[in-house]
Amino acid sequence: SKKEVIVKRLNSIQNFGAMDVLCTDKTGTLTLDKIVLEKHCDVVRKDDDDVLRFAYINSFYQTGLKNILDRAILKYERLSVKQYKKIDEMPFDFSRKIMSVVVEMNGKHRIITKGAPEEVFKRCSKYELEGEILEMEQLILTDLKEEYDNLSAEGFRVLAVAYKDAENRKEVYSKDDEQNLILKGYVAFLDPPKPTAKKTIEALKSLGIEFKVLTGDNELVTKKICSEVGLDVKGLATEEVIEKLNDEELKELVKTTNIFARLSPLQKERVIHALHENKHIVGYLGDGINDASALKAADVGISVDNAADIAKESADIILLKKSLIVLEDGVIEGRKTFGNILKYIKMGASSNFGNMFSMTGASLF
Repeated sequence: SKKEVIVKRLNSIQNFGAMDVLCTDKTGTLTLDKIVLEKHCDVVRKDDDDVLRFAYINSFYQTGLKNILDRAILKYERLSVKQYKKIDEMPFDFSRKIMSVVVEMNGKHRIITKGAPEEVFKRCSKYELEGEILEMEQLILTDLKEEYDNLSAEGFRVLAVAYKDAENRKEVYSKDDEQNLILKGYVAFLDPPKPTAKKTIEALKSLGIEFKVLTGDNELVTKKICSEVGLDVKGLATEEVIEKLNDEELKELVKTTNIFARLSPLQKERVIHALHENKHIVGYLGDGINDASALKAADVGISVDNAADIAKESADIILLKKSLIVLEDGVIEGRKTFGNILKYIKMGASSNFGNMFSMTGASLF
């Protein structure tokens, strides 16, 4: 507690000391969690205020949990959206990785969608460029993906924004209506790495702890952040790869791979179980709703004070400071505790052995 760490489950301390693999989420753990909206651009990366307006309407009217990206959009600039009447919404979920709201705009019901670009692309049949709406062909899709990849490679977290006007006005809309959308553009965010992350990774390596990143973000952003915090990418696997593997194959994959990108919450849990199968003691450091099952599955779940409630509830240890340096202190403290437990068992066993030996001898006599 002097180091500003709360240990919720006392026996997790020895697991902390025995841990030989630490898995971590990226956002808010390796990064500062101070996300700022840096760009709002059309499909060829030219600034576009309409893209910002559409993203703002989507974030403003959705009533689910407002995540850090929504808060960054709403904080960027205060726009007036009261003139658009909300009709319905399709909230975010981890399988779709998108969210949509339906508003009445210019006398029409307009569906505005934002989310992971690869998921939005699947649902778009057209794109908008300089006021023109054009068909999305395979060749064009490759170019559009390249623009998005360039943003990701620069370290931006990117969301795609798309829309369509509903043909038939209705009161209730569903996920099935998120089809044949028109791609509007991108909003791009920057989340700088924590200054303490690099030191912590080096310190944990020197203690014999392997570091693995399990994130829902795409592989390009993750690579960029990992290079900034001094983590070598030995092997990289995405959601699609893991989905195809059975448990035995995954056991082999986790031996050589240290970056896992675009993972769903259940896949994070699967990776941790695979590490357990390889006889590792696994720690998990995370702060979001999507980390709860992984925190529960790990031998020691570590969270931070500004984490989502469910993540704090699932964790064994909570760090009150933004700094990760205390992790090294925690591991050393855990090893001391583990050493003391072993000493106590040896001492108790040896003195009891003497007593038992005397009593057995006496009773025989």
